[in-house]
Amino acid sequence: MATITLQIPDELALRLDPLKDDLPQILMLGLREVEANPSNGFSGLTQILEFIASLPSPQEILALRLSDALQAEIDTLLEKNRTEGLTPIEQRLWQQYEFVEHLVRIAKAQALLKLSEAA
Repeated sequence: MATITLQIPDELALRLDPLKDDLPQILMLGLREVEANPSNGFSGLTQILEFIASLPSPQEILALRLSDALQAEIDTLLEKNRTEGLTPIEQRLWQQYEFVEHLVRIAKAQALLKLSEAA
């Protein structure tokens, strides 16, 4: 594991001190937010949740797919889980992916119901 040293304002240091054991996860999630650029389509989970929250049409929900980058990250986690196991941070990330996938499946099932009722 790498060690990173950085200078931060005293106020931020005080706020982070009680969370020091969670800093790797906080940084990973924060980095994911930064990398989730809306101009790249569904490049992160945030965009998927925002898309669903926008109340798209049933056809739009059924057409929803993961970005290649997010799919590659999920595939990497799956392979790592099979070969060497996930770190606690990766395990929590995987659980977040599973939860969002569950929400998307519910949305797609509801979209199919709406389309079949309209037919």
